Amino acid sequence: MTTERRTEIVLPGVVDPGGLQVRTSPIPAPGSGQVVIRMEATGVSFAEQQMRRGRYYDQPPFPFVPGYDLVGIVQAVGAGADPRLLGERVAALTKVGGWASHVVVEAADVVAVPAGLDPVEAETVVVNGITAWQMLHRKARVRAGQTILVHGANGGVGTTLVQLARLAGARVIGTASPRHHDRLRDLGVTPIDYHVDVPAAVREIAPDGVDAVFDHLGARSVSDSWRLLAPGGTLVAYGSASTRDDAGSKQLPVLKILARVWTWNALPNARRAYFYNIWAGRPLAKQRFRARLRHDLTQVLKAMAAGHVTAQIAARFPLARTADAVRLAESGTVTGKVVLTP
Repeated sequence: MTTERRTEIVLPGVVDPGGLQVRTSPIPAPGSGQVVIRMEATGVSFAEQQMRRGRYYDQPPFPFVPGYDLVGIVQAVGAGADPRLLGERVAALTKVGGWASHVVVEAADVVAVPAGLDPVEAETVVVNGITAWQMLHRKARVRAGQTILVHGANGGVGTTLVQLARLAGARVIGTASPRHHDRLRDLGVTPIDYHVDVPAAVREIAPDGVDAVFDHLGARSVSDSWRLLAPGGTLVAYGSASTRDDAGSKQLPVLKILARVWTWNALPNARRAYFYNIWAGRPLAKQRFRARLRHDLTQVLKAMAAGHVTAQIAARFPLARTADAVRLAESGTVTGKVVLTP
């Protein structure tokens, strides 16, 4: 007689992808208010690429199980959790822990996945979809007829963001390597090669500036993005990808962006800047955070179920080949998200 066990991918320290470890253990029982999700799909986000280098600004100490989000079936329900969740397909934002065959989460943190939606497709818009929706609608408040610039438009967040922006009626300019331009055109995006003088290229398309810029690059790019804004425009910075391989403090690149944001917002002008953090507000207002997350992810999943947002799957790998998945995700050659399955 065999007993089902949990398989986890452990990040033991700052290692190459081949240094990731596989660990098995008994499947834990859910505690009060918790559920156990049998993972159907999780993914490789940019956050894990930073964590592997010890560069994510608030990652836990090594060793730990990475995995920012997942989709799966509720396999067990703890006391105090809604028993109707048992057997339901749900999505969850985890920050860490998603690279496992079975994951324990708070029942209050799961979001229902619409019936008939493929779990791998749904996985591509969990952390990416929440990020894109909140930046687009809660920060920049993009409206029909506006023009926006999306850096890294071929990435996991980028491909989701441009589709949601097009759904909202916006004109989208997106930076990416030329190999991704045809795909971006298919999504209704005007592509720009990020190797060229991006500000000059944007000004050729939008001489008066753009209404919003979404910048995950950080460093110098944030200042260039600010100068590209039209009057009344909004800059949303949400990362520091350009410093991924740097040495030194992992907090400093983010602190530099925050300092610029505070400085710009103190100036007497009609433009605004934000640094977006998906976890902002959770420590002080957990219920409000959960309500917003549930609402926003539900809207993205509904848009996908209706065919307005198409999953951009770069590749699928079994959990046992997580090292290969990470290598591909870090190669800079893919469009969309690399997904892991059991």
